[in-house]
Amino acid sequence: YRGSTHGMNEYPFLIESDGISVLPVTSMYLKHVASTERVSTGVPALDTMFGGKGYYRGNSVLVSGTSGTGKTSLTAHFVDAACARGETCVFFSFEESADQLIRNMLSIGIDLGRWVEKGLLHFHAVRPTTFGLEMHLVKIHKIIDQIKPSIVVVDPVTGLLHAGTESETRSILLRLIDFLKEKQITAVFTTLTSGAVAQEQTEIDISSLVDAWLLLRDIESGGERNRGLYILKARGIAHSNQIREFLLTNHGVELREVYLGEAGLLTGSGRVAQEAKDVSAAMLAGQEIERKQVLVQRKRMVLDAQIAALQLDLETDEQESQRIIAQEKLKIVKWERDRGEMARSRFAGEGPPEYANGSVKEPRQKGPRA
Repeated sequence: YRGSTHGMNEYPFLIESDGISVLPVTSMYLKHVASTERVSTGVPALDTMFGGKGYYRGNSVLVSGTSGTGKTSLTAHFVDAACARGETCVFFSFEESADQLIRNMLSIGIDLGRWVEKGLLHFHAVRPTTFGLEMHLVKIHKIIDQIKPSIVVVDPVTGLLHAGTESETRSILLRLIDFLKEKQITAVFTTLTSGAVAQEQTEIDISSLVDAWLLLRDIESGGERNRGLYILKARGIAHSNQIREFLLTNHGVELREVYLGEAGLLTGSGRVAQEAKDVSAAMLAGQEIERKQVLVQRKRMVLDAQIAALQLDLETDEQESQRIIAQEKLKIVKWERDRGEMARSRFAGEGPPEYANGSVKEPRQKGPRA
């Protein structure tokens, strides 16, 4: 195509009732807009694990886990929160019908039917073997162009393996992710992992294509299986590295705070038993602290009583000492007075003539007699 830049790849095309559709293999250049806006995951505790704000808008999120770990339930929370904000969502399901999904989510307190009635949620449920991979991609493109959603869920992407090989499925998903990123649509993909595959690996190997990856896993302990959740990666988002116990309750998904015992992470009945032990230990510790406080208070009261008695004795001794000192001072004064009187009386009887009666007399003048 002289004089113009053009794609040089081989492009598949489909002939349908409304014309010919040509699909690009993938984007020619990585020029997707990177939004800084954040959207809630629909689970407050999970938002906290993503720094308190959730995913970036326009990101692609992968939720993987074995069967029954709660992947669809987690995506239902995301859709429910988005519709509550007034956003339009499309849910592509390859395993359950729309009615079945709506009914099942009611068991955990999520009513998706109300959003369908309001025109905010659209389901597209087909078996993966209904079309080939290219036709699935065409259908997804057309539905998204028609509805113009801001949220898309594909549950599960591993279902597309029934319509093509692993490499073909990965190619289709790469093209789909690029398409969604160009339109700034936040997408959540679920993928089923089997026990034979390492948990931190997907069967179609798309973990490197997504921006965030949540892993749901079974935790076996104490003769029971419980669910756990942790974030394997989240590009550009500070995120928690903790494994959180994942509960499905009648009011939705609940992530419990990490609870560690001597043997590590505790979940289920093991956690309940350990919590009961900790409560009992805390109660005993509280009683011991109270007992020691009472003992210290009693000792303080005894000590205060002893101090009061000693202080009373001291005051009594001070008063007695002051009385004795006063008496001794009176004795000294009396003794000095008595000594002065004795001295005067002695001079009055035995002193020289000029000191008769204790008074001085002028000496008599001697001269010639008359």
